[in-house]
Amino acid sequence: MAGHSKFANIKHRKGAQDKKRSALFSKLSREITVAAKMGLPDPDMNPRLRLAVNTALKQSMPKDNIKKAIDKASASEGEDYEEIRYEGYGPNGVALIIETLSDNRNRTATSVRTILSKNGGNLGSSGAVAHSFDRLGLIEYKAEGLDEEKVLEAAMEAGADDIQSDADTHTIWTEADQLHEVATALEKSLGEPDTAKLAWRPQIEQEVEGKDADTLVKLIDALEDDDDVQTVWGNYTFSDAELERLGQAE
Repeated sequence: MAGHSKFANIKHRKGAQDKKRSALFSKLSREITVAAKMGLPDPDMNPRLRLAVNTALKQSMPKDNIKKAIDKASASEGEDYEEIRYEGYGPNGVALIIETLSDNRNRTATSVRTILSKNGGNLGSSGAVAHSFDRLGLIEYKAEGLDEEKVLEAAMEAGADDIQSDADTHTIWTEADQLHEVATALEKSLGEPDTAKLAWRPQIEQEVEGKDADTLVKLIDALEDDDDVQTVWGNYTFSDAELERLGQAE
């Protein structure tokens, strides 16, 4: 979604990623184990596992940790995680899709509901907001060192559907079932992407500012701090001025 990578940049500037690295590795490890259990434990033969491993490497996750997560799946060890999607609303009616991997459905539902209610939001029923999003493949490259024309040409040749570029990121969208094929083709011409995963892109974006923006940032931070939450998507967007203000806030 528009705003997602920029929101990540806000958190990066504030040092949040460094502080949460251990939690981040735990989430990445969980995704690797689930991907390996759902298919072959070989990244070359399992597209979802390959994407999970590449994401972990981009986040500087030690290779030993990655191997342990795959080995755990191969040995059928550890918890059995279930993919559960929650839908709800943030401040001022912002639509949110919350993807989780859980070994305890009741615990996760209670946690997500509580975080939303404490931070200006509420949990909706299944399908409450998903109809206003498109399920697509998302591939991202850092803008630094990559010319927009080169990325556009490579994306078109790889069969991508859309590309958006700004000062920070080249964002490439594909059909959901074409994600692995397009990502593999782009890797040959542009190198490994920073992000390659299934995403929820809003059909209409809602600009958020002021107190609502502050509350929304706190809400998303709280959700992402939860061990079971993997990704939070929303239909929000921030103006450049609001991004600057949020980036400076403590």
